[in-house]
Amino acid sequence: MIIDLSTLTSPQRQNWLQHAVAPRPICFASSVDKDGNINLSPFSFFNMFSSTPPIVVFSPARRVRDNSTKHTLDNVLEVPEVVISIVDESMVQQMSLSSCEFPKEVNEFYKSGFTMEKASMVQPPMVKESKVKMECKVIEVKPLGTEGGAGNLVICEVLRMHVDDSILNAEGTMIDQRKLHHVARLGGDWYCRVDEHSLFQVEKPSVKLGIGVDALPAHIRNSRILTGNNLGQLGNVHDFPAVDPTYHDDRLKQIFQYYSINPEEMEKELHTYAKELLDQGKVTEGWQVLLALN
Repeated sequence: MIIDLSTLTSPQRQNWLQHAVAPRPICFASSVDKDGNINLSPFSFFNMFSSTPPIVVFSPARRVRDNSTKHTLDNVLEVPEVVISIVDESMVQQMSLSSCEFPKEVNEFYKSGFTMEKASMVQPPMVKESKVKMECKVIEVKPLGTEGGAGNLVICEVLRMHVDDSILNAEGTMIDQRKLHHVARLGGDWYCRVDEHSLFQVEKPSVKLGIGVDALPAHIRNSRILTGNNLGQLGNVHDFPAVDPTYHDDRLKQIFQYYSINPEEMEKELHTYAKELLDQGKVTEGWQVLLALN
């Protein structure tokens, strides 16, 4: 299916894009206007874009319905300060409530049941219940258009972070990803949660280069059993592995015993076994099984 976005209505474009570009992290942006009126709004058009300087960006889009602007946008243009508070699973229902389009004079902290906490460097209050809060100055607001649905990039420099001790690692030196249960926005009414059951690790390449998928032997590269992810694991080693004569594996031994007279079936069994090992993150062992065919 090919979709020409120029032929769609604004709601249709939004629907297609929000289902495809996901999951998106959710933040609260708390702001104040020149008269001190406080606003709290959630945004999933939000992310980090630089660490030096420390920059986060969120985008209060013009409403598709009537092309009006959101109170958050109006506020940061008047008072260029904002607090970004990260939304986790314990806050998601109150977060949804706060997204209602209350009148400008209504404080969404009260409507959604959150607690205002005084910031130390900026005027807007922090969401006390959030486990990560960032006090920011707004350094630029970049409009992306003037029609309904057009975003406005609010580019914020993070001045100070507040991190709850409950989500730190045992050493107290960094956030433990398993303790901060992020939620993320998808399309429609769909969300997802980040917890121990959905987390997995992928080894990050170091300064050394991986050998690449193109360097894999043809029987591995063209395998009908190994997936693209498996090939990526194999190609991410820094040097082409050699057969380890001390490597011992009972299942590998059994494969050779039972399938030695049928090379095609043996290759299939070896690739199946290697895939199981790779799916468990055992790249060294997976390589040794595949090298047994050499």
